[in-house]
Amino acid sequence: MKRWSSLFGALGLVGVVFGLLSVFLGLAGAPTDLYWIGANFVFGVAFLLLWGAFGLDQLRERLATGEARRAGRYGSSAILSAAAGLAIVALLAFLTSENQVRLDWSEAGLHSLSDQTLGVLEGLDQDVEIVAFYPPLEAAKVRDVLDRYTYVSDRVRIDYADPNARPDLVERHGVDAEKLAQGVVRVSIGAESVDVDEPTEENLTNSLVKLTRTGEKTVYFLEGHGERGISGEGSAEAPGFSGAADALRNENYRVESLLLATRGEVPEDADVVVIAGPVRPFLPEETRILERHLRGGGAMLVLVDPRANTDLYGPLEEWGVTLGEDVIVDRVQGLFGRATTPFAAGYGEHPITAGMRDVTMFHVARSVKARPGAGDFVELVLTGEEAWGETNLDLFFAEGRAELGGDDVRGPVPMAVAGTLGSEAEGEEAPQPGAEPRLVVFGDADFASNQLLGAALNRDLLVNSINWLLGDVEFIAIRPKSSRASGRQLTAEQVSNIRYLSLFVLPQGIAVAGVFAWWSRRRAPGR
Repeated sequence: MKRWSSLFGALGLVGVVFGLLSVFLGLAGAPTDLYWIGANFVFGVAFLLLWGAFGLDQLRERLATGEARRAGRYGSSAILSAAAGLAIVALLAFLTSENQVRLDWSEAGLHSLSDQTLGVLEGLDQDVEIVAFYPPLEAAKVRDVLDRYTYVSDRVRIDYADPNARPDLVERHGVDAEKLAQGVVRVSIGAESVDVDEPTEENLTNSLVKLTRTGEKTVYFLEGHGERGISGEGSAEAPGFSGAADALRNENYRVESLLLATRGEVPEDADVVVIAGPVRPFLPEETRILERHLRGGGAMLVLVDPRANTDLYGPLEEWGVTLGEDVIVDRVQGLFGRATTPFAAGYGEHPITAGMRDVTMFHVARSVKARPGAGDFVELVLTGEEAWGETNLDLFFAEGRAELGGDDVRGPVPMAVAGTLGSEAEGEEAPQPGAEPRLVVFGDADFASNQLLGAALNRDLLVNSINWLLGDVEFIAIRPKSSRASGRQLTAEQVSNIRYLSLFVLPQGIAVAGVFAWWSRRRAPGR
C-alpha cells in the first residue's frame, strides 16, 4: 500500500479543501449541499488517515533530503499564488455583487429595454409599485424582465410575492384567484393599477403608459369606401387593420370607426382621422367635411395604394401632396427578390423617423411627393437608389414586366411624406389657435396591415406617425422587440443545479483528475 500513499494523501487533501470551500461559500450565500460537504470531509479524512498510516516513513525520509527543501520552497510559492488568486476572485465577486453592471451581447439588443421603455421610465414623476404574484420556482421566468426596470429607474420597486406565503398582499391588492393560479403582475401608481398576465416588456411598458398618460385621445378610422377594417368581417385577416387598432390601443388611445355619410361631420373628439386604403370614390360632401376638419387644425393619416379607385388625388394635391401614378420596383432591396416588396433604404429628418436605424417593409407601393412651395413637408421614407417608380402600369399589371424608362421616377423614391399645410391651404375655416393642420401620406396601406405590421419597424412607423399627428412627440420611440432570442427557460432548481456544478463538482473533478495525472507521472519508469 506504500506505493499508493501519495495518491491517498493528495486525494484526501482535495476532499478536505473542497469541503472547507463549500462551507465558506455557503456562508457567503452560495447554494450548498450538506451531503456533498459531509462526503468530502468523510472521504478526505479517510484518505489522509490512509496516507498517514502507510506514508509517514516515506515522508520522513524525503524530509531529510534536499529534495524536500526544494519541494517545500516551490510548494509554498504555489500555495501562496493560489491563495492570492482566490483572494482576487473573491474580491471581484464582492465588487460585482455590490456594483452590478448589465451587459447585452445579443445582436438586436433583445435583453435591453427599448427606447420607448427608457423614455417612459425617465418621465416618471411618481413611484411605481410592482408586485409579481408567483411561487418561488415560477418567479425566475419573470425576474429577468422585471429586474431591468429597477436597474434603470429608482422609482420602480418590485416585490416578488408567493401567493401562498403572502395572503396579506393578495388581500390588500384584491387579486382575482383565477389570475393567481396562472401568475400575475400588478403594476400600481398611486391608487390606479393594471394587471399584466403575460409580463413581457411590451405589456409592462404599455401598463405604465396607461397609468401615466393623462387624458384620452381618439383616433377615427374612416369606413364606407372600401378602407381596411379595424373590426368586423375581414378585419382580422391578413389585409385587415385590427392589429393596427390594437397597437394604438396599447398606446392608450381610443380607436373608433367613422362613417361620414351617417355622421355628417368629423366628431369633435376626433384627434386624428385615418383613411386606410380607400378603393371607392368619396361623396362630394364627405370630401368637404374632411377638408374642413384638416383646415381647422385637424390631423389626418392617408394611406393610398397604387391604382386605387379613389378621388382623394385632387384634395391631396390642394393640400400639398402629390401621389405618383406608378408602382415602386426595387430588384436590389426587395424581400427575397420580390421587386414590388421593397425595404426602406433611408428616412427623412423628421420626429417620426428620428430614432429609426432599421428597415421598414412595403408591398406594392407608389411614390409620394410634396408639391413644391406647398406647406412644410418632409419626405419621410425613401427607397434605395436602384429602385424606380414604374409608370407603365398597363404593362406592369397585365404582364408583370417593368423596365426603367425615361418617364419613370428614378430612385431614391419617396414612399411617404409628413408635414403641415401651408398658408395657401387655409380657406373658409382658419385653424384654431395653437393648432396646425398636420398631414401624413403613405403610398401604401399594406405596410400597416396585419400581415406586415410586425415586420421590421412597420409598427413603430405607423404608431409614431399617429403620435406625431396627435402632438405626442415625447411618446415617439422604438418599441420593445417582439422577437425572442433562441434558448430554453430554466426553472429555479435547474439554475441552482448548474450553479452548483460550476462552483463545486466540475472544479473538484478537475482537481481529482490532476492528482491522478501527477501520481501517474511520478510512478512512470525512470522517475
